[in-house]
Amino acid sequence: MDHSFQPPVSGLQPRLVIAGLSGDCGKTLISAGLLKAARRAGLTVRGFKKGPDYIDAAWLSWAAGSPARNLDSYMMGMERAVALFARHAAPAGFNLIEGNRGLHDGFDSSGTHSTAELAKALSAPVVLALNAAKVTRTLAACVLGCQKLDPAVRIAGVILNRVSGPRHERVLRESIEAICGIPVLGVVPRATEQLLLPGRHLGLVTPTEHPGREELEANLSRLLDGNLDLERLLAIAGEGRCQVPGARCQGAERPVEAGGGGLRIGYLKDSAFTFYYPDNLEALGQAGAQLIAISSLDQSELPEDLDCLYIGGGFPETHATRISANGPFLESLRRRAEAGLPIYAECGGLMLLSRAIVWQGNRYAMAGVLPFDVHMQASPQGHGYSELRVDHPNPFFPEGLVLRGHEFHYSRIVLEGEQPSTACAVLRGSGCFAARDAVIVGNVWASYTHLHAVGAPEWAAGLLTAGSKVQRSTGPKVQGR
Repeated sequence: MDHSFQPPVSGLQPRLVIAGLSGDCGKTLISAGLLKAARRAGLTVRGFKKGPDYIDAAWLSWAAGSPARNLDSYMMGMERAVALFARHAAPAGFNLIEGNRGLHDGFDSSGTHSTAELAKALSAPVVLALNAAKVTRTLAACVLGCQKLDPAVRIAGVILNRVSGPRHERVLRESIEAICGIPVLGVVPRATEQLLLPGRHLGLVTPTEHPGREELEANLSRLLDGNLDLERLLAIAGEGRCQVPGARCQGAERPVEAGGGGLRIGYLKDSAFTFYYPDNLEALGQAGAQLIAISSLDQSELPEDLDCLYIGGGFPETHATRISANGPFLESLRRRAEAGLPIYAECGGLMLLSRAIVWQGNRYAMAGVLPFDVHMQASPQGHGYSELRVDHPNPFFPEGLVLRGHEFHYSRIVLEGEQPSTACAVLRGSGCFAARDAVIVGNVWASYTHLHAVGAPEWAAGLLTAGSKVQRSTGPKVQGR
C-alpha cells in the first residue's frame, strides 16, 4: 500500500466501528493493528472503546499513542457519549471505535446500549470482525441476520479472523460477498492470539504488564500487514459523518466547575493499579487540582501534603507479594486513613485497603483500613452494570443521589464480625454485601462499583469537596512542597 495515502474526508471526524458477533472474536487485536497501521500511514488516529472496559481501552491507547476514551451510553447517556466522541475525535484522521460483545448485544433483549445503537448515534459505518474458525457459509447467514435485524446499522464489510488457508478463505469470501452483498476487507490467518494478547481473569493482560510490547508490535505487523485492505477501510471511515444536531454533539457534556485550586490529589499509578478513565483524572485537573502519581510498589509512604487520595482498580492480587512486602507504604496508608485523609477507592482499591488478599492458597497482608479480608474466587462475583442510591452520610456524595457504574470482580469480602457501615443501596448489581455497596470507614469510601466522571459529574465534585475540607482544616500548602 502507498503510505502517503490520505482517506477522503467527506464529513467531520471520519470514524469506523469494529464490531463482532460475540466476545473473543479478535476485535481488540484487529482494532489495535488497524490503529498502528493507520499511524504508520501518517494519519492522526484516536481510539475509542464502546462500554466500560479498561483493559481493551488501554490496548487501544497503546496502539493509538494517545488516551482512548470509553463511550458508554448506560453510564453517561447517549448524548454525552456522542459529545465525548465529538470532543476527542481527530477531525481529519482515523477514529476507530471498538465495540463490545456482539453487535446487537445490549442491556436487554431489545439491544438497548448495544454497539449497534452507538454506531447509529455516531452515524458510523460498521465492519464486523468474524471468528471464522470451523465455519464457512454459516458465517454468511450470521452476517445476513445482523443486516436484517436492524437495516439502520450500516454494515460496510467484514474482516475474517482465524482463517485456516486459501480454500477456507475462498468459500468464506464467496459466501459473504454473494449472500450479504458486502466486501471482505481483510483476511487474518489463524494464529496463536494468546501469545499476542495473552488473557487471564478479567480479560487480557494489561499493556503495563505485557512482557514485550515492542515484540508484540512487530508480531502484529507481521500478522496483519498485507492481510487488511487498509485503503478501503480508511475510505469507509471517511464516509462517517456527524449527523446529530450540533447542540447535541457539543452541549451535552457538563462543564467541570473550578474549585480545586491548590488541592493536591494523589492517585495510585503503577502496574498493579491501572484502571482509570482519563476523563476522571482530567476532570480533577480541569478543576484546578494538582494530580500526584504514587506507586504502591516502589514508594515507601504517601506524600505528607495530600488533600485526597484516589485508588482505582487493577490487579493487586497479581502483585500481592510485592505490595505486601512494602510494609512502610501500607503503614503510611493506614496511618493517613486513620488521621482522616479522604480516600476514594474502587474495586482493586478496596482490596488494597482490606486486611488481606487471599489468593491461590496464600494470604497477603494489605493496609488493614477496612475490617475484612477479600478472597479471590474462580468465577466473577460481580459482573456488569450497576446502579446505586446513596442513602447514608459519606464524605463524597449527597444522600439521594443515584449513581450508574459497572463492576467486574473475582474477589468477595469475607466478614468475621459485624458488617461495616455502607453508603449505598444496590439497585442493580452485586456490590459489597447483600444489596449494599460503598463501605465507609471514617473518610474512606471503598466500593466495587466503578464510576465515569462524564456520567457522574458529582464524582469529581465529591473528591474536590472532601479534599477542600481537609485543606481548610490544615491550612494552605506551602508553595513547592
